[in-house]
Amino acid sequence: MDNPVDNPDSAAARPGDALPGGADDEVRALEAVEKHHAAMLKRLDAMAAALIHAVTAGNAVAEHDAHEVLVEWCETELVPHALAEEGPLYGGAGRTPEARLLVEGMLAEHQVIVGLVEQLRGSAGVDAAVAAGSIRNIFALHLDKENRLLMPFIVASPGMSLARAVEGLHELVGETHVHQHGTGRGTTV
Repeated sequence: MDNPVDNPDSAAARPGDALPGGADDEVRALEAVEKHHAAMLKRLDAMAAALIHAVTAGNAVAEHDAHEVLVEWCETELVPHALAEEGPLYGGAGRTPEARLLVEGMLAEHQVIVGLVEQLRGSAGVDAAVAAGSIRNIFALHLDKENRLLMPFIVASPGMSLARAVEGLHELVGETHVHQHGTGRGTTV
């Protein structure tokens, strides 16, 4: 299947393309994604801090437990979140000259995050603490770019819809559901 970022000539409607709806849907979608991002970062901060503290304290049992929890969260939440963004959230913006380089950079950050998760999985002690801190720091920077640059660009761009891009994707909005009014469904946020 073609990556929408790599195939700008495809004319079919894709996730992220605008459909009838309203500015309220876009604002709710933006708020839902930002809220989900904040919750993810808060959880990652806590897990990374627990692992770093356990390593620093020399508590092997706490380190093992914190390491397992963090690796599991990365595998079940962080990496699926990143992969879910790549088509629907990045696709429309990646086809524009104004955001193409931003999207390419953010895709590269996803690869760095995935590599750090692999590094974390196979590490212990100080190496695990460094990997955890690196994941936290890169993810925080990545979310800041999405929240301040990419999503406002999508919301402000005619022909794109953040609400449509994230509709039904709990990896992007958590348990929040975003529907456009123009699709015959109500908006629940």
